[in-house]
Amino acid sequence: MLSDSQIIIRLTLTTILGGLIGLERQLHQRSAGLRTHILVSLGSCLIMLTSLYVFDIYIKIVPLDPGRIAAGVITGIGFLGAGAIIREKERVIGLTTAASLWVVAGIGLAIGCGFYVAGIFTAVMALVVLFFLRVFEGFLFNRIDKG
Repeated sequence: MLSDSQIIIRLTLTTILGGLIGLERQLHQRSAGLRTHILVSLGSCLIMLTSLYVFDIYIKIVPLDPGRIAAGVITGIGFLGAGAIIREKERVIGLTTAASLWVVAGIGLAIGCGFYVAGIFTAVMALVVLFFLRVFEGFLFNRIDKG
């Protein structure tokens, strides 16, 4: 069973990590920004913590799989992500925001079950992708377009 301090650390860490990714989305004025990403990450972490708690309570009574609740989170986030995707004339916008919501849900689940290294590394990699690959894409595609 997790201690109260372990639970608070996990919830705080996932708030920070989800918030950093949400901040990038907010800075680029996307529909799902800081608060949305924090709430998705925080909610996912809480659900994972709840899943582990239920598993601990019932481990000797009935066979349970704590991963089943996590799978439901990932499915549910798909619906939230779909709401961030908009078709605008010839192009589709919101795919990166939808993907970032899916990633922060995974980060929340990872931190919730104590998989800190993977959760933190994923958040760092997501930030690298969102911040730095945007610059690289702009440079690369501008060069290609100009021939």
